[in-house]
Amino acid sequence: MKASDLFVKCLENEHVEYIFGLPGEENADLMMSLGKSKIKFILTRHEQSAAFMADVYGRLTGKPGVCLATLGPGATNLTTGIANANMDRSRVVAITAQAQTNALHKESHQNMDVMAMFRPITKWSWSFRTSDSIPEITRKAFKIATEEKPGATHIEIPVDIMKQTSRKMPVPIQKLYRFHPSNQLVKQAIKMILDAKKPLVLIGNGCIREDAVEAVRKFVTKSGICSINTFMGKGTVSDDHDRHLQTVGIRDADYAQKAIKNTDMVITIGYDLVEYSPQSWNPELDKKIIHIDFTSAETDEYYPTDMELIGDIELTIDSLLRQLEIAKQKNPSLDCYPCHKIPEIFAEIRREIVKRITQFDTDLAYPIKPEKIIGDVRKVMSNDDVVISDVGVHKLWIAKMYQTYLPNTCIIPNGFAAMGFSIPGAIAAQMVHPDKTVIAMCGDGSFLMNVHEIETAVRLKLPIIIVVWCDAEYGLISLKQEDEFGKKVFTDFTNPDFVKLAESFNATGFFVNSTEKLSEALQKAKLHKDRPTIIAVPVDYSRNETLLNDKDRD
Repeated sequence: MKASDLFVKCLENEHVEYIFGLPGEENADLMMSLGKSKIKFILTRHEQSAAFMADVYGRLTGKPGVCLATLGPGATNLTTGIANANMDRSRVVAITAQAQTNALHKESHQNMDVMAMFRPITKWSWSFRTSDSIPEITRKAFKIATEEKPGATHIEIPVDIMKQTSRKMPVPIQKLYRFHPSNQLVKQAIKMILDAKKPLVLIGNGCIREDAVEAVRKFVTKSGICSINTFMGKGTVSDDHDRHLQTVGIRDADYAQKAIKNTDMVITIGYDLVEYSPQSWNPELDKKIIHIDFTSAETDEYYPTDMELIGDIELTIDSLLRQLEIAKQKNPSLDCYPCHKIPEIFAEIRREIVKRITQFDTDLAYPIKPEKIIGDVRKVMSNDDVVISDVGVHKLWIAKMYQTYLPNTCIIPNGFAAMGFSIPGAIAAQMVHPDKTVIAMCGDGSFLMNVHEIETAVRLKLPIIIVVWCDAEYGLISLKQEDEFGKKVFTDFTNPDFVKLAESFNATGFFVNSTEKLSEALQKAKLHKDRPTIIAVPVDYSRNETLLNDKDRD
């Protein structure tokens, strides 16, 4: 069998549905083999976008997303998206072509050490050196990308290896087994929880990616312990749950930040330090910490764990609830389990959260306030529709204000936090969920970074909706410059005519010239079933200071 055909059979064995990417000369053999496969190749307009699409596919399906590039500049273009996936713990397998193996030791056209470039931004990077190694390397790449903590892996395919032959066959997929935490440690953790005065659950990305959502919800409901989530943990516990204090990580003005400062114990579940530094919520080192995750805790001065429960998150939570029930049976008068009364400080925070969500529902000021934009978007979305946030100051508003009720319905890249994520991400989300409304929310800065993928959405007849927050500057950088230095520099730019831009791609475009028109534009966009829509919305970012201080609390 030709090596490129064998590689495709290995990818089919891994249940690969799509490959996002661009063809090139050195991956031509693979492209010809893919042409005979049931795997769908999705042509993108830039390799970075292909990586972002694979990233979101991995987040939404739990299976590795796959992206492909040629050697040299094709491979370098992948790196930002791959780094983003890896740091956000998204399952991705990147494939890059390479020059023939007898030329790798010397100067040759577009040849560079691609594996050396990918090693710092992946869990594993390897190259085919013989055709017989293809099945094992492919299986290993997918296995490593999937194992906790998941991330990106990389396979390099030299052009001459793809032309060889082999009698090998794909390696069968073996089941990944779940494991329980130490029962003795669970009992010790129970004692710590029962002794705590104001415990709080901090929910991270790991709860969503490993289907531990129902277990976490059950823990919060049955224990009565209040919870908060990181940006990437949104939707694990529904924002309308009466014990949930929503999203943390938005400086001191955040209500959830106030909650975590007033607790004496933090129970972290699936928490990645890359999302939200413990220095922000444990600066005085005065909190007990119980760490629940598949892997041991990262070493950090401000994250000195008092207990680590290492194992499958769902099985760990089941063990905790079982031991809590045993403790209650032994002592029926135990009043801290379940916790019937919310600590007053947490109850106050919950009231403030509910108040702020609807504060600007009827506000007609123009340009439009961030809260109003998010409120209008939320109203046209079902609970299981999907919002993809880009990176910029709008991301903070989405994390703070967008009410999320189910996991993986509000995707916010918050580890590597690469701009340009939302349009490619929305394309992948629409492919995964063809019957759902998918909205990309981006600033006018990030929008133009991957605007070319609107052609991809048009070609694929995908009805994604792109809401562009327009302020003609890199708003988050301006915000931080002004906060630290009292002024901003080099952040302003100009924008195209967004309606004409959309129409040039054969997409639909709206420019919202009054606050009342936003809801109308969103409703019209939802009627389109076979093409994308761009909605440009001038935003009033004067309220950004409320992300940094307490002035808005009244």
